[in-house]
Amino acid sequence: MSIPADLRYTDTHEWARLESDGTVSVGITHHAQNLLGDLVFVENPQIGRKLRKGEECGVVESVKAASDIYSPVSGEVVAVNAELERAPQKINEGAYDTWIFRIKPVDSAELAALLDAPGYRKIIEAQAH
Repeated sequence: MSIPADLRYTDTHEWARLESDGTVSVGITHHAQNLLGDLVFVENPQIGRKLRKGEECGVVESVKAASDIYSPVSGEVVAVNAELERAPQKINEGAYDTWIFRIKPVDSAELAALLDAPGYRKIIEAQAH
């Protein structure tokens, strides 16, 4: 299973990527979308909403289950991927190419404190046993 080394991860299966403008793109991991199955709905947080690290801020629903999305860092939501309203399956097609929302972080140390790829792999492997 692919776990890109350039991303950071949460133990709740979100990925975070620092963009060149200082915002952080957030999505769900390949592992998460694989567990959920075919996605049929994505509920994004509202643009302008201020989030705390770990706060529930959206939902992804599949034919099997619904799962909350948690913010990996504290900050303000500055963009949402509106394309997912019409085509939530894009996450299934490329979990690491499809961001759900972007947040302007208030503390860059929170991003640095997230799991790296080897750390995330250990969590997945531990959950599999």
